[in-house]
Amino acid sequence: MTGARVVVLGGGVGGTLLANLLSKTLKRDATVTVVDRTGMHVYQPGFLYVALDQADALWLARDERGLLRKDVELVIDEATHVDPTQQVVTLERGGALPYDFLVLATGSHLDRAAVPGYGGTHDFYSLDGAQRLREELRRFRGGRILVGVAGIPYKCPPAPVEFVLMVDQYLRDRGIRDKSEVRLLSPLNRAFTVESASSMVHPIMARKGIELTTFFNVESVDQAKGVVTSFEGESFEYDLLVLVPPHRGAAVIEASGLGGPGGWIPTDRGTLQHQQHERIFALGDATDLPISKSGSTAHFEAPVIASRIASLVRGSAPKETYGGRVMCFLEVGEGKATTLRFDYTHPPVPPQPSRLWHWAKWAFNRAYWVTVPQGRVG
Repeated sequence: MTGARVVVLGGGVGGTLLANLLSKTLKRDATVTVVDRTGMHVYQPGFLYVALDQADALWLARDERGLLRKDVELVIDEATHVDPTQQVVTLERGGALPYDFLVLATGSHLDRAAVPGYGGTHDFYSLDGAQRLREELRRFRGGRILVGVAGIPYKCPPAPVEFVLMVDQYLRDRGIRDKSEVRLLSPLNRAFTVESASSMVHPIMARKGIELTTFFNVESVDQAKGVVTSFEGESFEYDLLVLVPPHRGAAVIEASGLGGPGGWIPTDRGTLQHQQHERIFALGDATDLPISKSGSTAHFEAPVIASRIASLVRGSAPKETYGGRVMCFLEVGEGKATTLRFDYTHPPVPPQPSRLWHWAKWAFNRAYWVTVPQGRVG
């Protein structure tokens, strides 16, 4: 096959990196088109630092066109429907894009409305949310801070733990930690999904006086009373409530009948193909794979999909498979961090937190724009 039409839905880290890899590999053997609703690429891991007044929001967003290779077409529009039989993507403004191969890098969306009373809470899972939380923390003079998870799965599983450990340091730096209570509400039997990392952070939390309540699945929030209640029947009063919103797959996935429960795409764990449609691939937050929803996951998945599509376009047997590789950092406060490296069969064994890992994460954040989207890191 020559002149294959490859359409990528989504201009996040996975979609951008994949489009660039395909363009670089296939050259004239394919046309590569990225469809993105806003045309702006946002570095989501930076939201945590914005919320804690450690970063300016200006460095978190770039024009998507400037991150793509010149021969990649960018369509700024929203995909509303995919017809896998006719191999056509319908766009919100009335256009349509035929494809030979389709990649769903559609991410996830925040479903705040799924929790009654959620409007009385804060979060750092969007840029607007992070900025509002930053202003609320600036006004905070002491009291109860509760941090919870309103649904699983959610993006970046360590993030709530990072937040409580870093907000502890934030309050100490402001001299109001002794006037404050910090508590993490986890829906699991531990701090977060990765057991080995949870075991490592539990004593750190205890040493800092951060309380942990397990098996707390958020049911509702009463803003007037300042109370959050779980399905298990537990309630806690708060002065500041930070909740990770429920996540769902993208609307276009559900509208097209391409998703399973929660709108997540049924994805082959090795080939990253849709389980019912061999010419459709998925990566990143959009999949139903049993691994972290994070930019790191998409980063390691993109080369696999690029290699497999290139092989199919050129008529050779695909060789690359995805083994579940993920690598991410975990901040623990006091200018220290650790790292989590794992795959489908090997759980992470995090090293002791150190300043070295903290500065490694900071350097990665700053170098992101000239490394990851262009595929300059392995």
